[in-house]
Amino acid sequence: MRVAIMRYSVAAAVLATAALLAGPATAEPKHGLSVFGDLKYPADFTHFGYVNPSAPKGGRMSLIGSAGRITFDSFNNFILKGDPAQGLDYLFDSLMVRAHDEPDAVYGLVAKDADVAADGRAVTFRLRPEAKFADGTPVTAADAVFSFETLKKDGHPSISLSLRDVETAEAIDTLTVRYTFKGELIRDLPMTVAVLPLLSKAYYATKPFAETSLEPPLGSGPYRISDNRPGTFVTYKRRDDYWAKDLAVNRGRFNFDELRYEYFRDRNVELENLFNGTFDFREEFTSLHWATGYDKPPVKDGRIVRLTLPDNSPSGAQGFFINTRRDKFKDWRIRKALDLAFDFEWSNKNLFFGLYTRTGSFFENSDMKAKGLPSPEELKLLEPHRGKLPEAVFGEPYSPPVTDGSGSDRKLLREAATLLDQAGLKVVNGKRVDPKGEPFQIEILLFDAGFERIVGPYVENLKRLGLDASMRKVDPAQYERRVKSFDFDMTVKRYVMRLTPGIEMKTYWSSDAARMDGSQNLAGITDPVIDDLISKVVAARSRAELLVATRAIDRVLRAGYYWVPHWYKAAHNLAFWNKFSRPETKPLYERGVVHTWWYDAAKAQSLKPN
Repeated sequence: MRVAIMRYSVAAAVLATAALLAGPATAEPKHGLSVFGDLKYPADFTHFGYVNPSAPKGGRMSLIGSAGRITFDSFNNFILKGDPAQGLDYLFDSLMVRAHDEPDAVYGLVAKDADVAADGRAVTFRLRPEAKFADGTPVTAADAVFSFETLKKDGHPSISLSLRDVETAEAIDTLTVRYTFKGELIRDLPMTVAVLPLLSKAYYATKPFAETSLEPPLGSGPYRISDNRPGTFVTYKRRDDYWAKDLAVNRGRFNFDELRYEYFRDRNVELENLFNGTFDFREEFTSLHWATGYDKPPVKDGRIVRLTLPDNSPSGAQGFFINTRRDKFKDWRIRKALDLAFDFEWSNKNLFFGLYTRTGSFFENSDMKAKGLPSPEELKLLEPHRGKLPEAVFGEPYSPPVTDGSGSDRKLLREAATLLDQAGLKVVNGKRVDPKGEPFQIEILLFDAGFERIVGPYVENLKRLGLDASMRKVDPAQYERRVKSFDFDMTVKRYVMRLTPGIEMKTYWSSDAARMDGSQNLAGITDPVIDDLISKVVAARSRAELLVATRAIDRVLRAGYYWVPHWYKAAHNLAFWNKFSRPETKPLYERGVVHTWWYDAAKAQSLKPN
């Protein structure tokens, strides 16, 4: 199903560099940054292993982008205001760029190398003199400093919070920039600044950065905006004069002359437009459509290809998130009762054609997920907080119950009713009332009509418990405003976890983020234990330490019943017109479609009528 995915394009790309921070007494410049081991690619590598370095350039791909993005009103994706267009990341270069076949490594783009101080409290980048913005002006250290200072001051909370402990940025000379850090949680910070977008200081001297705008911004990346119609489409043209097109990190990438992101407000209309050739590519997120909606002539005769690719990255945390800022959801027993009322087994069988698996963890589909009893290493982190934690944290981690698949499992509903009774929600004339005698109301906020068939049965189960439950569908703009200001009881979201989580976890679950409009902490979690465990994740000096800390935090989060978890599938279901080719090797941790596939003129010609 389509859900809104949390916007975190810059901060979600932030990776960590603990291996370098524990390096030799005298640091030395390196062509890339890695976390818990050596870099896969040597300094003289010619291209990433998941690209075709000889891929032809040309052609167009028109596509549906991220699920849940059905409109836009801005070309500024770095601030809280507005709904940014998709594809904007292709306008901006950064000092370094991620390798998608390593869990936590980046390699030089604008920066030719990075030098992390021996104590980890600074990192220095040397910029390439050939780096240019799209107007031909050079990218300098002054632009890097300006970018940092601007994003820290006025950037989206997801970005500014991750930069809180980056103390200064200093232009040592025209092509050398140094960042210094404060505090103890500094492991991620060299990587944080390495992947920040580089903004033109001269351009923004006359443009207000902190405002939404539909004026195409000046970037230095491989594409530029060529056309758009808000809420309908945005088109990007590949820049023939892109300064970095022949660098090793870009060879075989960005092969399409044109990218066009299409917008539709209805999933059924969107699918029909794929079949009639309005656009070329979509990833299918609706199980009903994938199971029954592709029995069409273009699919049967091979003009449209259906392809399933493995997804080796963490599947994220999708569910109904419960807003604990509201007093009525403070009691964990009420929140657990809401979980017991959701019958996933019925939904999977009757709505999803058995295509999904129930999510149980905030780190699903990864080795960061807590399983079994806590290990001795986990207990070492948890025991100091025993008096502040539910005893359940020290047993098997909480997992959603398996229902009988009837749609209204009486046993689980009775258990939920008992919890509501214990929380003081009594039944009066068939309705639950709070201790003040007021009806207990729950509104589930939505923007996608496709989710109504899932929420509807859940609402009926809540009503069986005597709760005054309803769903409220609003337009996308109103939905964004309400979610950013936390004006909801429950809503559907999906978090996408990184392979090596770090400082960005603060934006998901920290007490600071709970009080920050626009943060990812939808549930409003304010728990000093979780704050402390986040610091342990950020401070981990090895992969083993990281796994211990993430599993510990997973146990505490799951015992808090902050959400009603949904489902996942460790695969990408893709449908596209058969006019593209792709490398033999898929990026291990990414789909790779837009930046590694290419237009195949021979295939495209075969689609045309004779």
